[in-house]
This record gives sequence, structure tokens and C-alpha cells, in this order.
Amino acid sequence: MTPDPVILDGESLVLEDVIAVARGAPVALDPAARPRIERAYQAVKAWVEQGAVAYGITTGFGAFKDRLIPPDRVLELQRNLVRSHAAGVGRPMDEPTTRAMLLIRANTLAKGYSGVRPVLVETLIEMLNRGVHPLIPRQGSLGASGDLAPLAHLALVVMGEGEAIYRGEQMAGGEAMRRAGLTPLVLQAKEGLALVNGTAQMTAIGVMATYRAENLARAADIAGALSLEAMYGTPAAFDLRLHAVRPHPRQMDSARYLNRLLEGSTFTRPYDPYNIQDAYSLRCMPQVHGAVRDAIAYARWVLEIELNAATDNPLIFVDEEGRAEIISGGNFHGEPVAIAMDYLTIALTELGNISERRVARLVDPSANGGLLPPFLTRHGGLESGFMLAQYTAAALCSENKALAHPASIDTIPTSANIEDHVSLGPVAARQARRVLEHVETIVGIELLCAAQAVDFRREALGPAARLGRGTEAAYRLIRRRIPFLEQDTVLAPLIEKARELVVSGELVAAVEEALGEAAPDLRRSGDEVTT
Repeated sequence: MTPDPVILDGESLVLEDVIAVARGAPVALDPAARPRIERAYQAVKAWVEQGAVAYGITTGFGAFKDRLIPPDRVLELQRNLVRSHAAGVGRPMDEPTTRAMLLIRANTLAKGYSGVRPVLVETLIEMLNRGVHPLIPRQGSLGASGDLAPLAHLALVVMGEGEAIYRGEQMAGGEAMRRAGLTPLVLQAKEGLALVNGTAQMTAIGVMATYRAENLARAADIAGALSLEAMYGTPAAFDLRLHAVRPHPRQMDSARYLNRLLEGSTFTRPYDPYNIQDAYSLRCMPQVHGAVRDAIAYARWVLEIELNAATDNPLIFVDEEGRAEIISGGNFHGEPVAIAMDYLTIALTELGNISERRVARLVDPSANGGLLPPFLTRHGGLESGFMLAQYTAAALCSENKALAHPASIDTIPTSANIEDHVSLGPVAARQARRVLEHVETIVGIELLCAAQAVDFRREALGPAARLGRGTEAAYRLIRRRIPFLEQDTVLAPLIEKARELVVSGELVAAVEEALGEAAPDLRRSGDEVTT
């Protein structure tokens, strides 16, 4: 069954829409957007005919802003811009992120302030619908003036140049368009600039990472709850009265979710006056996990504004009487996205840090009160058990700390110092994605170790022992894919299986089905994020 198309109107795109299109959903232009697009285009066309001076339309770019271009060469100007700016390097973007970039650029142009023809927006949409995916190098963007180099590689294919992937085969961009039944465009005044000048790359990467981070935050709560049971921890620290008097909304959400996960468990510790509280990595999960949820929610809030923003320069404003004005500004500057991505990276690094600390406690009897055998193996010495699983988690945590250096605090001048401050938003977004991938693995390792530990605890407690309502579902899913380890084996494929349970969303889905409800919604934004 073909999914309903995502409708572009320049105003209402959300993360779920981008994910759907990244995964192959079709796209259509809202008919109401077409007159807005056409109106701004007609204004540009009139300025060219009048010989007006307008940046990027009848002038050069950047440091060449004072070089006037005669009307008979404005099309050559746009063509030269795209070709000269296609200077990206590195491995190509993956297909889902490329699709997200195409979608975001089309939605920006559909907003109606860019001065392009409707056919340009429709061509981008048809490239998505027919599977023409430009080959876009990952590196080369400073994040101001937008993602110039990556978007230039996208624009080349619109012109019938560059390289593209069509039906799994790499080929010349013109050939890909031909096979898809699409006609390359001769870019008109302003159209090359409108295509390359914007934040589509950093926003696309950011959307993909943030959507996965929302799932990861839930998975981390699940892994932490299972670890708490494995180490005979107490849920007392999740008492909602505690969190109500420090009312960070997502801290309370995390505490509420942990209580639901552990509901009915006989693995947890009842009140014990001689053992009142657990180590911070168990006791402070709501505070730490909740703060991570805040960062993820902030990223969503920023990105959903950016998805529906006019981010090129200059912009064309036409009033109700048809009077047009062109305004140069800096909406292409990626600082909002860059800072949000750095914040996300730091938060996810912390989520990995606390998960690794729980792994370390699971494998160390001196940290878990001797409840569990060293490194979760019956034959310590002869066998090493899960020793190296913790090493891997620790290595990823340490790598994350290097990646968490904020990209947005760096800058470097370009274009003869005209563009003297840049955001480095694409670097921030790529770092966020790498840290995300590492933390998905760390949480997978925690699930692997916690399930092994639960089996040892069950031997001591007897067959009547019950895990929590949510953690039981998580445990059963893990055991369907990964057996209890009676002896040493190669851990790498088991870590990958556990990681895939996290990444695929299967873990969270199984637990939420068992709970009969969705986890607390991480999508809330607006006043809760910005206050």
C-alpha cells in the first residue's frame, strides 16, 4: 500500500514527515503554495528586465557583491555559481539523508520568498518521487552561507550535471534524470543561489539524529531499569514526590516511566534501613536521563522551526498590493542548528557515560555487593566473560568525549573576510550522529550485560521471581535473539544484535506494548523548552 504523500506548503513540516520521506514516502506540493512561489518569481523577473541591482541576481556573490552582471548573463551567473561551489569532499551522504535534504530544500522554496519558479520546486519533488538521488559529498560546508558545497552538488543534478544514484546505480546526473523521465532545468535568475544557500544538510542530518535520539532515550530508561533489577536496586529514588519538588518536566517523565517499567518486580530491593540508597548511576537516572530528554526536545523544537524557514539570501517580500522588495540578511547562518546539535551531542555523551557506569557495576562484584560473579561468567579466570564488553563501552565513551567538543564555538573567516563568522553546523550535526551511534551501542551492551546478570539473579531467587512489567518484555525480547552465555564466545555479533534491538525501535515497541501505553512523549516543545 502506497503511503499518503507528504504535502509541502513551506509551513507545516515536522520530523515525522522528514523521516517518512527519507524512508521513501511520496511528496506533493500544496496547490496553495504555487501562487506564492510564482509571485516572488515574477518580482525577480521584473527586476532583471529593469536592470535593477539586486544581490545574487544581477551581482556577484560574497566578496564579489560589488560586481554588476549584465542582464544577458544572469543565467550564466547562476550556472557558474552551482558549478564553482560544487567543491565537496568525503564519502557521499547516505540515501535517506539525501532524500531529507531534497525535501527540506523543496519545502523552503515552497514557502514563497526565494524568487524561484514553481517548476523548480516541482522538479525537486519529482526527483524524490522517482528516486533520483544526487551524490552529495559529506564534507565542505561551514554552515554559513548555509550548506553551499553540499547543496551545489544537489543543484548540479537539477541542471542535468553532476552524479546521482538511480535505482541503486551511480551514473551521470543527466542520465539519471533522463531515465526517470525528468527534464533538467536551465536555472533562471536567483535559482542557483536559492538552491545552494540554506541549511538543508545540517538540518537533514540533525533531524535523522534527533528522531533516533528520542527512541534511544526510552531505550536507556529500559536498560537502566533492567540493570537496577539485576543489582537488587531500589526504586525508592523514583518516588514521584521527589521529582515533583524539582519539577523539570522530563525528569518527572523519566521517573514515571521507570516506575512503570519496574511495576510488579520482585527483583528490586524493598526498604532496608542499612541500605537506603544506590549509586548515582542507578539512583539518579531520572535526573540525568531527564536532562538528556530536555536536550533532545530542544533539538526537535529548533529543527521544526528550521524545517519551515526561509533560509536563503536575499529574500523577496511582496505585499498585498503587489509591491515587491528584496532584503539581504543572514537567514542562511546555521547557528541555531549548530548550537542545538552541540547540546544534543553533549547530552548523548552523558547518556552513554551513565550507561557505561552501570555496565561497569554489573561486571564488578566490588561494585554490585558480590551479587554477581566477576564479569558475569561462572568460570572466571579460565573465562573472561563480559570483561571486554565493558572495555568497548568505555572506549566509545572516551571517543564521545572528544567528539563532544562544541563545533559551534569555532569559526573561520572565508570569502575575503566578508563571511567572517560561520556556524560549522554540519560538523556539529555529524558529531551528534556519530555520538548517537556510539551510545546506541553502549546501551545495547548494557542490555546484554543486564540480561546475563538477571539470569544469575534468577538462579538465586528461584523461578517465581518476577521482573517488572516493562523490563520482563525487554528481557524476553533479548533472550529471543541472544542466549545466556554459559561459556566464552565471540561477543562482537552479540553486541551488534543488542545494538540493533535499540536502533530498530523494536525494544521500545515491545516494552510499550507490554505496558499498554506509549512512553512519555519527547516531542513537547514550545514554552517548556524555551523557558
